[in-house]
Amino acid sequence: MNKMSNSKTVLAGAVMLALGLLAGWGASRLWSDGSHGGKAGTAAPATSAAERKVLYWYDPMVPSQRFDKPGKSPFMDMQLVPKYADEADAASKPGVAVSPQAQQSLGLRVARAERQPVSSSIDAVGTVMLNERDVSILQSRASGFVERVYARAPGDVVAAGAPIVDVLLPEWLAAQQEFLAVRATGDATLAAASRQRLVLLGMPAELIEQVESSGKPQALQTLAAPIGGVITELMVRQGMTVGMNMTLARINGLATVWVEAAVPELMAAGVAPGQAAEVRLPATPGQVIRGRVAAVLPEANRETRTLRVRVELPNPGQRLRAGMFAQVAIQGAPQGDAVVVPIESVVRTGRRALVYVLDAPGRYRPVEVQLGPELGERIVVRRGLEAGQQVVASGQFLIDSEASLQGITARAAPPAGAASQAAPSPASAPSARTAPTAPAAAEHEVRGTVVEVERMAITLDHEAVPAIKWPRMTMPFQLARPDLAKGLKAGDKVIFRFRQQGDEAVVTAINPAGAAAGASTPMPPMPQSSAGARR
Repeated sequence: MNKMSNSKTVLAGAVMLALGLLAGWGASRLWSDGSHGGKAGTAAPATSAAERKVLYWYDPMVPSQRFDKPGKSPFMDMQLVPKYADEADAASKPGVAVSPQAQQSLGLRVARAERQPVSSSIDAVGTVMLNERDVSILQSRASGFVERVYARAPGDVVAAGAPIVDVLLPEWLAAQQEFLAVRATGDATLAAASRQRLVLLGMPAELIEQVESSGKPQALQTLAAPIGGVITELMVRQGMTVGMNMTLARINGLATVWVEAAVPELMAAGVAPGQAAEVRLPATPGQVIRGRVAAVLPEANRETRTLRVRVELPNPGQRLRAGMFAQVAIQGAPQGDAVVVPIESVVRTGRRALVYVLDAPGRYRPVEVQLGPELGERIVVRRGLEAGQQVVASGQFLIDSEASLQGITARAAPPAGAASQAAPSPASAPSARTAPTAPAAAEHEVRGTVVEVERMAITLDHEAVPAIKWPRMTMPFQLARPDLAKGLKAGDKVIFRFRQQGDEAVVTAINPAGAAAGASTPMPPMPQSSAGARR
């Protein structure tokens, strides 16, 4: 029994030992696989990172600030984004590259620049007004008393000759009686002198003839409307005493009216008196009323920055009434053909206007343009584009943001008829590290200290630049070429030259201060640029 029991115990121990060994071997295999798996898992990102070199990390909302390692942005609640070397190389080429997937997601659309006839037609809104040149004033020519006022009120429309008021004029009555008495004496000379006195007192010829024919003085004088129109003012009431030259009523004619239009001051040069105009009113739908520009008032509205343009229109049937809203189209002379693009394709920065031109499939380049007048939904491009070029008409603001992020700037449109510049000979080429510059840009030479050097940018602590009223400060500059800053490091004293290119400051030449002083690699001469060519 004891032997059998011992055998069972030994057998059970052997089984337990075997199970323990098997479990340990399995655990060791599992750990080994996990370790190898972890290494393999980390190898793939390393290989991927090796394929694309990261230059720096940045916050897309603050792209000017760069970081040397990934992490969370200190400005926004988001992770920093890497900038890869291949992206920087692509950014060094002119234009912005957009993949087909990005074009589809952005809804990017292009339009063709076209050449079409252009006329200086200007559309504006206006208001119908009374013609202030067609005004008549009814006055009393002598002192007297108001005996009767006819049923009139301001706003009434009266015909020419309609009675307004009856006035008793004692002075006129006395003069008429004297004239009749002198005429009765038979002295023709005295009668003529007495009649001339009636004329000098201001009596109308009709009244004098009536006194002569009837032989009786006319005590009451009826003052009538001199023209047909609307009574805008009525300053007389029954029982009043009126004095000489007192205004009794003001009548505005209705044969013609004005439409006073508000024309933007940008278009004021295209408006002149005598130009034909077409007016449409909601009160007369489908009807076009033609008139001419009567005047361009010399004072602009300071709040709306518009000029007041008066268009004179005929008013048959008195259908046009003061206060009506009107749409005015002022027609100018044809100005020939011009290149036009959709208005929505233009990006206005406040200092200049840009369009993004399709250079190749998926690559867009910013171009500075000079704009002309607007033609409905299109706008004239006077300089910078040629007919047939394709421009971005939708999604250009996102492309513009990417161009700003990559430091891509647009070249100014060359002046019309500008002569091409001859290339310098190799013997006269400067020995300093100098990038080719546009001769139209003014350059400034200044001393500074290097703060930070990057591939396409350099941060400098520079002295004041009096020519452009810059104080001493530390700021980043774009490099015209990546090799300009080769060999420079933080703390180096340098003399550099830069120009303002749009919204950026671009370094075109830079040398250590010692090298410039020692004349081992002298700075090239400052380019001569005319004041008219500076931007």
